[in-house]
Amino acid sequence: MENQNLNILDEVNKGATMGMDAISYVSDKVQDNQFKQVLDTEYNKYKDISNRVNNLYSNYSSKEPHETNAMNKMMTWYGIQMKTMTDSTTSKLSELLMQGTNMGIIEGRRLLNQNNNIETDVKNILNDFVVMQEDSVETLKKYL
Repeated sequence: MENQNLNILDEVNKGATMGMDAISYVSDKVQDNQFKQVLDTEYNKYKDISNRVNNLYSNYSSKEPHETNAMNKMMTWYGIQMKTMTDSTTSKLSELLMQGTNMGIIEGRRLLNQNNNIETDVKNILNDFVVMQEDSVETLKKYL
C-alpha cells in the first residue's frame, strides 16, 4: 500500500513538473499578454501541486519525489521547438499545451480508477491534480 501511495505521488509530481516545463518552454514564444497571464497562473497551479506532493512525500519516504528526467525534458523542449517552428500563434501554443494536459488527465483518471485503496491525502492530491488539468483544458480552449 505504501509503495502504491509513493508511486502515485511520483506520477503526480512528474506530471506537475512536466506541465511547468512545457509552460516554460512556450512562454518566450507567447505574444498575447492575456495568454501569458493565463500561462503564469497555470504554472503556479502546477507548482502548488508539486509543493503539496513534496510536503506529503516525507510521510511515505525519506527520499525526494521523482521528477521528469533530463531526456523527457529535452524531448518536450525539442517537440515544442519543432512544432512551433512555422506556427507559434497563440492558437498553436494552446493546442500543444492542451495535448500534453490531456495526456495527464488520462493518466490521472486511470490512476484514480485503478487504485481504490490509496490513502485519502494521496487520493486528494491526485484528484485535485486531475481536476486542475481539466479546468486548464477548458481555459486553453478559449485560445484555440
